[in-house]
Amino acid sequence: MFGLFSSDPTKKMRKKYDKLLEDAMHAQRRGDIKSYSMLTAEAEALWAQIETLQQQKG
Repeated sequence: MFGLFSSDPTKKMRKKYDKLLEDAMHAQRRGDIKSYSMLTAEAEALWAQIETLQQQKG
């Protein structure tokens, strides 16, 4: 019954993932390839965590 009101932990993670990818895109457009690669790697690690949570959930 109370599970109805619990928040989905992956929702915040997906927002952060989207933000990281957007920041990486802007870094790439500025020519800052080092920042681009670091942000992309961080986003990929976060996506792996999201996938793990989804597999555990369902």
